[in-house]
Formats: sequence, structure tokens, C-alpha cells
Amino acid sequence: MSFRRLSLLAAATLVFCAVGVGVARAQGTRTVTDFTLKNAANAPVSLSSYAGSKAVVVVFISQNCPFSRSYQDRLNALASTYGSRGVQFLYVEAPINLDAANDTQKLVLKSDSNNITYLTDEGQKVSSQLGATKTPEAVVLQPAGNGFVVRYKGAIDDNPQVESDVRQRYLAQVLDNLLAGRPAGVSDTRASGCLIKKF
Repeated sequence: MSFRRLSLLAAATLVFCAVGVGVARAQGTRTVTDFTLKNAANAPVSLSSYAGSKAVVVVFISQNCPFSRSYQDRLNALASTYGSRGVQFLYVEAPINLDAANDTQKLVLKSDSNNITYLTDEGQKVSSQLGATKTPEAVVLQPAGNGFVVRYKGAIDDNPQVESDVRQRYLAQVLDNLLAGRPAGVSDTRASGCLIKKF
């Protein structure tokens, strides 16, 4: 075999490997180890307890973040729509880099269909594990084998301030794809919101 043919073969192999890695990343192949957080009643809640769900959406929120509050109706609607289709929503309260002393508004996320769970991330272990940096930021996990695979991380949609101007509903699109047995599509987007405070 000539040197030129070997070079072409090596180049083709590199291209196929790069495409394979890109496809794997797009499909979300990062696995997540089980974690346990406390709910509002101070009882432990483990991710593994939702292994029977079709997907688990972990949304990092903050009572004191105006972006989290602007999404409350959208999050309520998503939880209602997809909760009846086997998707579990977990809301994780995260501290942010804002002084909340004068903030009297509260985030009100409804739990009409019992598919919403509020959790506290003490020590920020889960936000660090999932790579969340803003509130609100969503991470979609799908049961796979003995664990969960990250299928999406990022913004809920493309307009955090004006719902009527939303053009891309990232979270809904990912969930629709997964529930239909298709690849998630987009695997990550940049979330807009309040920075999670790191201790």
C-alpha cells in the first residue's frame, strides 16, 4: 500500500472518529451517579427513586431570582403537560449572587399533578455534578441501564423575559423527541439567568 493511500486512510479514520464523538456528545452519553437531596419536609429523595420515569427534568431555581420568577408559569405548564406523560420534574433551590434583603416576591410553582418535587442542594453537590451555573437552568436525565444519562442541559427556551416572543422551546423539544424514541436533538444551550453562588 502506498504512502498516499495510508495517509488517506488515516485521514478518513480521523474524520469518522470525530463524527462519532460528535454524535455521541449530541445524544448525551454522560452518565450521572445517584444523588440524594432533602425535600421540603426534610426527607431524603434519591434520583434512583425515579428510575421508572421516562425522563427526569432537574431545574435549578432561586426564590430570589427574577428570571426564575419569569419562568414560573412556563415551568408550571411544562410540568403539567409532561408529568402526565411519565416525566418527573425536580426543582432544586440554588443560592444566587444577589442580595435578597429587599425582595418580597416569591416563586410559586404549582404541584397540581404531584409531579413536582422541591429539593435543597446542600453543599451544591448536585449543581456541581450536573454543571449548572444559572437559575433557572434545566438538565434532562433519562434512565439508562443502572443509572441516568444526561440528554440536555441549558435554557428552557430562547426568551427568558417575554414568553410571547419565544421562538425556540428547547426543553419541550428535547422531551418531545425523547418521548417519541428519537435522539434529544440539541444537547446543550446557554442558559440566561442569575449566577449560582459558589461557596
